[in-house]
Amino acid sequence: MIYLDNSATTKMYPEVVETFATVANNFSGNPSSLHRLGEEASILMERSRIQIADLLGMSASEIVFTSGGTEGDNWVIKGTAIEKMPYGKHIITSTIEHPAVYQSMKQLETLGWEVSYVPVDENGIISVKLLEEALREDTVLVSVMAVNNEVGSIQPLKEIGKILENYPSIHFHVDAVQTLGKIPFNLNDYPRVDMAVFSAHKFHGPKGIGFVYIKKGRVLAPLLTGGGQENNLRSGTENLPAIVAMAKALRMSLDKLTDAPIQLEKQHKIIMGFLDNQSTVDVFSSSKGAPHIICFGISGIKGEVVVHALEKKGIYISTTSACSSKKQLNSSTLYAMNIPKRKAESAVRISMDVENTSAEIDQLVDSLQETIVKFKDIR
Repeated sequence: MIYLDNSATTKMYPEVVETFATVANNFSGNPSSLHRLGEEASILMERSRIQIADLLGMSASEIVFTSGGTEGDNWVIKGTAIEKMPYGKHIITSTIEHPAVYQSMKQLETLGWEVSYVPVDENGIISVKLLEEALREDTVLVSVMAVNNEVGSIQPLKEIGKILENYPSIHFHVDAVQTLGKIPFNLNDYPRVDMAVFSAHKFHGPKGIGFVYIKKGRVLAPLLTGGGQENNLRSGTENLPAIVAMAKALRMSLDKLTDAPIQLEKQHKIIMGFLDNQSTVDVFSSSKGAPHIICFGISGIKGEVVVHALEKKGIYISTTSACSSKKQLNSSTLYAMNIPKRKAESAVRISMDVENTSAEIDQLVDSLQETIVKFKDIR
């Protein structure tokens, strides 16, 4: 089996599974309980928080545990809207955000907020100039993803941050789910970013756990209220085994990332070089995008047909976003890039990981060649 759908989810490292099981078996207390078992659980949880913060160069008080990327994006967007409602009801985002962001914006629009959707160019890069022009006195939030999950475009966060230095009251939110363990990403390189969202299952951790970075001094209204966990920011009993396993997965992923950019860029170049030489293939990803994501389509062949054709060869890729593919929803990113509908319907996504070998990539290219020839003969 060759797994190339790592932007949808990654396989947990065996060591991470072992950590999860060990904590689940040996730390049964609720971190909020006053007795010894609760105290032991609380200490272990806070050690994990410190470890994550240290790995990212942040303060432990700036890390809040969530259930993953969707909750994190929803919380930052809606929590900002609630908290800053007296100051304005205008939000800016791009036209290629993840559904967790896009649908949150649409929900807020039904409640009276105004959202400006800044377009992207043919490479899926947001227009910084148009974003600056969209800023208003009543703007309370700018939300732009770091790496697009469908085509791999890397957004100009530093340039956006420089603009927002003149607007210190506006929250700057980044969906950074497609970064950790995939590309070098250090929040200290983006000092204007106020909130960033991460999900463990994208870097070989468990599903259903993640965290949000909230810069010290920034305030979000909680979405989940109740027992007051996470410093009253996110109520609900913490998932201790998943939290500890997530910290382990993050450390391992960042360790493995040391040499990964060179490996991934080499593999990216091999696949892109092959695709660029195919007359019946449309490549939607830019060569300057994130090296782990390649989006393309075989002309006249729907994406799901290609996915199943490669699956028969033991190779697993996807159409576009995992959140949309099973529902057979078309790629909003490709439409935002002005890709014609017929071409967009052909899109598939290869998403690599540091665990993928050169031999696997060679086999992928051979299988793609066979598949392209097969469909060419059918047409």
